[in-house]
Amino acid sequence: MTADLSRGLEALKSFKGRVDTVLSTFEGSHAGATQLAAQQIPRASFSAAGAAFPEADGLYTQYHRVHEHLTSLSKSLGLQIESMGIAVHGADVGFDNLDEETRQRFWAIQTKIDYDADAAKRAKAGHPDPERSDDKTSGTGW
Repeated sequence: MTADLSRGLEALKSFKGRVDTVLSTFEGSHAGATQLAAQQIPRASFSAAGAAFPEADGLYTQYHRVHEHLTSLSKSLGLQIESMGIAVHGADVGFDNLDEETRQRFWAIQTKIDYDADAAKRAKAGHPDPERSDDKTSGTGW
């Protein structure tokens, strides 16, 4: 039984190493959230300023929609890979043996992933999140 446990721990360590490698490769690639956010095309690239060209406006709108979704997907994937790495490490050493900062990071990531998934479901159903404001006079703040 000890041999099986040892092989299991080695497999988890190997998997964690692969997850860490994928995360660093992913973040350094053109698909990383930072790279995607930097690759935007200005509206003027689609048509001359002031000229009415509805097809260009539609293309620009769709481009931005897709760009926002890809950026969001990239960030979400990075968070999920980071979370998986923490979970694998926690399974290896015991979640209670992780330092407090790592445990808090894990739960913060899980909360963010769950919140984003719920927001996507609400948006798909036509019920987007209400706007938040710290303006106490607006009546819409917390």
